[in-house]
Amino acid sequence: MSKKLATRALFADALAGRLDRRTVLTRAATLGISAPVAAALAQSSIRTALAGDPEVLEVTSYDWQYANHPGLTEFVARLSETVPTEAEIAPSANFSTDVFLSEAAEQTSTWDLYTGVTPFLEMIQLVESDVIEPWDPYLPEGVLDDLFPPVRAEGTYQDQFYVWPWLLDIIVQGWNAEIVEAAGLDPEAAPATWDEYLANAQQVIDSGAAPFGCTFDFHAWRSLIPITHSISLDVYDPETGLFMWNSDPAVEALEIMKRMMPLANPDVLNPGTTDGGVNQTPDEQAFAARAVAYYIKYQNAHLRFASTWEDPGALRFGALPAPEGGAGGTVFWTTGAVLLKYGENKEQAAQFMHELNQDNAIWQNSITGNMPASPAVGQLPVYQSLWEEYEANRPEWITDWAFAIKDGLGSAQAITPTILSIQQFDLAAPFYTAYLRGETDDARAALTEAMDTVQAAYDDAMA
Repeated sequence: MSKKLATRALFADALAGRLDRRTVLTRAATLGISAPVAAALAQSSIRTALAGDPEVLEVTSYDWQYANHPGLTEFVARLSETVPTEAEIAPSANFSTDVFLSEAAEQTSTWDLYTGVTPFLEMIQLVESDVIEPWDPYLPEGVLDDLFPPVRAEGTYQDQFYVWPWLLDIIVQGWNAEIVEAAGLDPEAAPATWDEYLANAQQVIDSGAAPFGCTFDFHAWRSLIPITHSISLDVYDPETGLFMWNSDPAVEALEIMKRMMPLANPDVLNPGTTDGGVNQTPDEQAFAARAVAYYIKYQNAHLRFASTWEDPGALRFGALPAPEGGAGGTVFWTTGAVLLKYGENKEQAAQFMHELNQDNAIWQNSITGNMPASPAVGQLPVYQSLWEEYEANRPEWITDWAFAIKDGLGSAQAITPTILSIQQFDLAAPFYTAYLRGETDDARAALTEAMDTVQAAYDDAMA
């Protein structure tokens, strides 16, 4: 049996309650499954074998959601007073949906609701694999109209609403105002063009204000694609939805990133240390250490890692730079919830998500933090009615930058989802990072190889 099939078999056996804890952990170790995922599988196996109460709403979430939003635990406890609810950490990493696919293949589900979906990564795969069902029959009146239009569109597939958004992120530029000022630059001014951004980063180094001028996260959805959006938004194949890796705007974006390389921390292309390499990345550590001035990523990364500074108030935000005559766009996404088809308690799941989105205790903590227990993370609400209330009766905890980030939706575009999910980006990465490392000297050739590889995988998936 192949490793992939053996892994799927383990998920199916564990989630059906057919294995004891020791067997789950032993088989998981043999297959090289990470310790957190193995532990979650073992926990799920025990709980399934004990046959939980079908009247209890079963919720599963990424561990980072509880870490970044401790109010989620308090919310679950409050909701449980009226809607019996059990919540646990999802046994998934690097956006893996293997657990849910394995259960759906047996027409069963340990959970009713999963809160960790980013539409462009997982939505289509989960729909086409018959893992999730639309929220539409269970939505409270007016919810869809209350969502920001691009956010509503992001969670919609084939005219049905599959991903109920919760946390909004937008790719922006942030900087350390103290370092920028020490370099002789205006600490309140965001570089407007990529040429200005790069020139400022070089001045930071030349002045000795910091070892590195700028940094970024090499994962394409966090750097290459947002930079491409700043040049043009017309970069997706209208038939397949695939990002056009070797389009002129993408080539220009990769060349901009190549110009950043000598200005960035040398380990910028290394994978992260958690979640299959996608989190705790080197850019975050450089920004936290005050070793770099300018930083391209979603706003929650800037806020979390600036919280370690002696003065976190030195953090500034601005829109992504753009070339002269460029589109001036960026990328946004939400992390939201899906309704697992073979779960139960559909109405209760809808109540959970609707009330969660309106929980101001969560939004206050996200925007202001509660140091030293938890830093601000800056992920923002997606209900227009909440923002209208904030504008009409502004709470003390709402900051100017929160409004500015929210207003950035006007120039942001979601990444088009495809059946390939994260595979599209994993397949392309070796080719564009080879160019960034200097292993090949032709950006267009590197991205053409990426495009050919992604297209071949898409064709296989559709065959």
